Amino acid sequence: MFLGTYEKQLDGKRRLLIPQEFRTAENGAETGVFCFLSITDDCLEAGGAPLMAEYVARIEALPFGGEERTALEEAFYAAQRPLAFDGGGRITLPEGLCEDAGLGEDVVIAGMGSRFRIWDRARWQARKTASRQAAKGVLTGGAS
Repeated sequence: MFLGTYEKQLDGKRRLLIPQEFRTAENGAETGVFCFLSITDDCLEAGGAPLMAEYVARIEALPFGGEERTALEEAFYAAQRPLAFDGGGRITLPEGLCEDAGLGEDVVIAGMGSRFRIWDRARWQARKTASRQAAKGVLTGGAS
C-alpha cells in the first residue's frame, strides 16, 4: 500500500524522487508507475498494477461504446503516462501533466492505499482541513 505524506521538490527537469516505500513489488511499482491527471481533483494520480486493475475492472463493467465508459477510457487510458524510475528512484513528470495539475516546484506526495497523489504543496495545504472535516463526518455520521 501507498501510505504516508511526503513533501518534495521538482527539479528543473521535473524529476521527482518517489519514496522508497512506494517502490515495491507488493504495490506493483517496483520499476515505475503509471501517472495521469486525477479525474476528480486538481492533482496527479499514480500507482502500480493493483490500481491499474481497479480502473480496468470499473471500465470493463460499463457497456462498450457507452458514453460513461468512453469518458473513463479517455480520462484514464488516453491521459496516462507510464513512468519508469531512474537509478535514483525518480520519475520525470511530463510538462503537460504538471501544467494540467498546476504543479509548482514544491509538491506533496500523498499515499492513498492502492494509489498516491501528487499535489502542488499550496493546494494540498489548503485542502487538508476540509478533507479532515469530511473524513470526520464520515466516521461520526455527519456529527461535528
